[in-house]
Amino acid sequence: MIEADKKAIYIKELWDRWHDARVDWEDHAREDIDFYLGNHFSKAEAEALAERNQSSVPLDRLYGAIEQFKAIITSKPPKFSVLPREDSDSDLASVWKTILEYIWNISDGNEVFKQTIHDYAVTGLGYFYAYVDNEADYGRGEVKFTYIDPFRVCVDPNARSRYFDDSSGMMLSTIFTKFQLLDLYPQLSEVNEENGKMLIDEIESYSEDETYPSPKNNRTVGSFTPDVVKDYDHGEGSEKYQLIESFSKIKVPYYRVLDIQTGNERILDSQNLEMFLQDKNIAKAAEQGMIDIVEVLQTRIQLTCTLGQIILYERVLNTDKYPIVPVPNIWTNTPYPMSDVRKNKDFQRFLNKTMSLITSHAQASSGLKLLIPQGSVDDIEQLERDWANPNATIEYDPSFGEPHFPSPQPLSNSVMQLPGLVEKYIDLNMGIFEMMQGNTEVAPRTSSATMMMEDFGQRRSKSKLRDIEGSLRRLGQVVYNLAKGHYTFQKTFRIVQPNNDMSEYMVNFYNDKSQAISEMQNDLTIGQYDINVIGSSTMPSNRWGEWSIYMEAYQAGLIDRTEALMKTDIFDKEGVLQRMDMMQQLQSQLSQAEEMIKNLQGDLQTANRESIASRKRTEVEKFKTELNRIKYDEKAVNAEQSSKLTNAVKLEQEKLRLRSQAQEKNERLQNKEKS
Repeated sequence: MIEADKKAIYIKELWDRWHDARVDWEDHAREDIDFYLGNHFSKAEAEALAERNQSSVPLDRLYGAIEQFKAIITSKPPKFSVLPREDSDSDLASVWKTILEYIWNISDGNEVFKQTIHDYAVTGLGYFYAYVDNEADYGRGEVKFTYIDPFRVCVDPNARSRYFDDSSGMMLSTIFTKFQLLDLYPQLSEVNEENGKMLIDEIESYSEDETYPSPKNNRTVGSFTPDVVKDYDHGEGSEKYQLIESFSKIKVPYYRVLDIQTGNERILDSQNLEMFLQDKNIAKAAEQGMIDIVEVLQTRIQLTCTLGQIILYERVLNTDKYPIVPVPNIWTNTPYPMSDVRKNKDFQRFLNKTMSLITSHAQASSGLKLLIPQGSVDDIEQLERDWANPNATIEYDPSFGEPHFPSPQPLSNSVMQLPGLVEKYIDLNMGIFEMMQGNTEVAPRTSSATMMMEDFGQRRSKSKLRDIEGSLRRLGQVVYNLAKGHYTFQKTFRIVQPNNDMSEYMVNFYNDKSQAISEMQNDLTIGQYDINVIGSSTMPSNRWGEWSIYMEAYQAGLIDRTEALMKTDIFDKEGVLQRMDMMQQLQSQLSQAEEMIKNLQGDLQTANRESIASRKRTEVEKFKTELNRIKYDEKAVNAEQSSKLTNAVKLEQEKLRLRSQAQEKNERLQNKEKS
């Protein structure tokens, strides 16, 4: 029998307490997920509608608003800026910017960003998770990040910081089967010689009676929330175990190593300091006081991974911030924020009730009811069959009275206007307006006015985006810290830009290894940098409207054509600018050639006047030859210039034609979808 670790038991108990504290948030979040999926009616409501022969399909305005919000926020990947804290570190700023872009690409950052914003909008809380993938790059490892299901994360309920900085810890729970754990951790298959059992068989398994992530949500019709898939039993080896990754803050000693002679300073941990002092010359210099070593305590994150009652491993991460980065939505000053779905559920319920009322009244109005005096018809069932036949002849006894048709009372116009009013309230809460959804009927006629309206309409979304950018900035800082601690070996980071240009940097290398003393180039361990996110870099932009504004500024003489091109993504900016430079050079060459021709023509005239002597005749012939050569060169240059200009114009015309076709196609598709 394995001995239970007290720390592992404490972490499991802490998880249970923190999980119990967020039960209310989980219930709301589960319901929010169901609302997003279109499950708006409870079972009782759906049965009541079915008894009245009414459909339980809602008029779902909320789903479209959520999807439009996600599309606006995640239109483009975020752009990070890297600012050195000292001027001496400025050379590496562009390197770090490329590294951040590289990590975003290998992490499928666009998809991770979209999923995190989805959780943010639907459940009220999304999570990024930065980590080191030790198996990537053939075992050298890569720093990556991903999104995490918010139901798998627990934090201290006493946390009040928006990004949970003041939380005493953060925990990530994952459920594995027995066979999955044996594949991931082969050491769990070791056999205890005393009892002949594998180590994993002595570990406490996860009980189905426990609520992970929460009880199955059976509130709604067709509910399928994420925990449902964990209820299936796949036979032998499918026993479940809970693996908890616990993150906590600790103090770790670091050392400031200052070279008195050069003034250079390095920050080393205990392991690197020991390796540093193994050099006899450095150790001697330290003894002589030429190297000053000062110990400082720094906050770092400790990861403790537990499985049942044992600890699988522990390690210290090279970051002072939790690698699990929250993206909270509507802040409640607690770790349990509200979602946009929850904020608009009552409006959606009211919309569904109103449409049910309108539908019920329409059914009553379309189905004519016949009131007949009692006894006037012998066979009621036969009357119902005949009533459905438009050519039937129906007999009745008039002595009992005349049959008549009761007319239903019409609904007031105010009731008919309610659905549109409620939809506007939902759009207003979400910050999504008709023009932002592509409704051309409400768009101004001019591009400048359209851009102004779009800017006003996006202010609500930009307010939310600033909070999201705060989380992205923290993610960038965590990734930077992890990368600084991991990428200590020679490596090349390569990024292909949208215009097919390539950014490439090699780090941690020596220019000349033959020298006795060589300085490492692009050493990532040197310097300190602040990582920020460029505001609104993920928001969409009206490229054609921006192009019109810049063209107006160019025509007014406020900016030059180079500036106009650099401020838009419509053209292949780099290619156009290169061709413009080439044409300017050709024109300059032509001007010089024309000036030389004028000078030679003057010299030729002078030589003709003085051509009595034989030597002057020779000079005249020489000038003529030179003049013919220059004229020939001029023709060649003109031909080359004309050809290049023609090709450049054709290329730009083809690009514009393709873009026009694509825009017309998109407009036709949008009109088709609207119709």
